[in-house]
Amino acid sequence: MTGTASKPVASDGVTPEQAERFAADLGRLWPEDGRFGLAVSGGPDSLALLLLAHAARPGRFAVATVDHGLRPEAAAECALVERACADRGIACAILKVELAAGNLQAEARAARYAALAEWAEREGVAALVTAHHADDQAETLIMRLNRASGLAGLAGVRSRGVVPGARLPLLRPLLSWRRAELAAIVAGAGLEAVQDPSNADEAYDRVRIRKALAAADWLDAGAVAASAEHLADADEALGWMVEREMAENVSVIEDGIRYEPGAPKAVAIRVAARIVGGFGGSPRGGAVSRLVDDLTNGEGGNVAGVAAKVCDGGWVFQPEPPRRS
Repeated sequence: MTGTASKPVASDGVTPEQAERFAADLGRLWPEDGRFGLAVSGGPDSLALLLLAHAARPGRFAVATVDHGLRPEAAAECALVERACADRGIACAILKVELAAGNLQAEARAARYAALAEWAEREGVAALVTAHHADDQAETLIMRLNRASGLAGLAGVRSRGVVPGARLPLLRPLLSWRRAELAAIVAGAGLEAVQDPSNADEAYDRVRIRKALAAADWLDAGAVAASAEHLADADEALGWMVEREMAENVSVIEDGIRYEPGAPKAVAIRVAARIVGGFGGSPRGGAVSRLVDDLTNGEGGNVAGVAAKVCDGGWVFQPEPPRRS
């Protein structure tokens, strides 16, 4: 950090050591001088983020909390965040969003990030900070392993990225912190965090996995989270290889796209998926993998409205002809 940064100090529930640790974690992600914004829901993780930021970087940030309007308690929970901020002299905005029909969780996430990005622009904050932590990473990795996800699905969230649909930097400085130590910070400050009832509903895979992890004292969730970040590094490297393979071995021909594979299967699958996507298809990973196996064995196939065949040592992709009525 630059010389203008305030020295971390102990502050309600946060020890000097924790303040220094958070300052270092944030500093690695955000060496810039600008103000940043915190997304605070009122749950224990985000309240701990608020307390850590207030101890480590007082006066350097603003807070926003989002009311999705999905539960009657939502307005009161946002008011709780607003009071916690007011007690500490921190600016806080309550953002109300309306959700479109469809996948409720996906819609809520998209609406939340869109509202936060608009708020950040109005407020003049240069980055958004969220409270994702090590247990979140571990739960996601195990949940996706249980679904036989590929590398892209297994890759954990990165400590620094961008807000979906915007260019605003998205920072996650708590990825090495455990849920229990964050809850202890909130308890030490005498705050009562919001408890979302969905977090206890075992109809959700994540809740069942969370309870199983809590009972598995032999499992190091922090180490699992670190593995998820290593997988994210591998996924990034694979993406680099795909770009190179596309540039060197994919060409436009008169009747479609020709691909002369020169890379391992994992790269070929992603290249094939990108080609199919270029024709407007939305293929599932398993379907593309099976298509690549067929092409490797000299057979043709089709997926998501695109037909592929082996031709002169390469693979040719074309839109499927319209079916006869």
